[in-house]
Amino acid sequence: MSIKEIQEEIIDEFAMFDDWMQRYEYMIELGKSLPLIDENYKVDENIIKGCQSKVWVYAEMIDNKINFTADSDAIITKGIIAILIRAFSNQHPKDIIDADTSFIDDIGLKEHLSPTRANGLVSMIKQLKMYAIAYQTQIN
Repeated sequence: MSIKEIQEEIIDEFAMFDDWMQRYEYMIELGKSLPLIDENYKVDENIIKGCQSKVWVYAEMIDNKINFTADSDAIITKGIIAILIRAFSNQHPKDIIDADTSFIDDIGLKEHLSPTRANGLVSMIKQLKMYAIAYQTQIN
């Protein structure tokens, strides 16, 4: 499935909910379903800078696709990173680099986050794309 198709799926899922309390609950559920990051990767160099909560992201290249795992010490933040990982994990680095992230605006996420969480969201996207850039240079 392409990143765009996954993003469309996420938009459709969020559209099913009537209000933001339901969407927050759904994000919390997504966070709970996030595959657990290996404890060995919960180290300082895997923490995303710019997030108020602690968010660890680990990336590895498998068959020219990046596989992300993550965790957070905050339930909403864990839901946010779960959405991003769902969209970008198991994708080719170039596709991640080129991916449009406007689906975040389409689901209304950014406008319903506190300014510090919104900054954290931007930092998460930036970090996932940085991993993709690093892995893309290894392919070229």
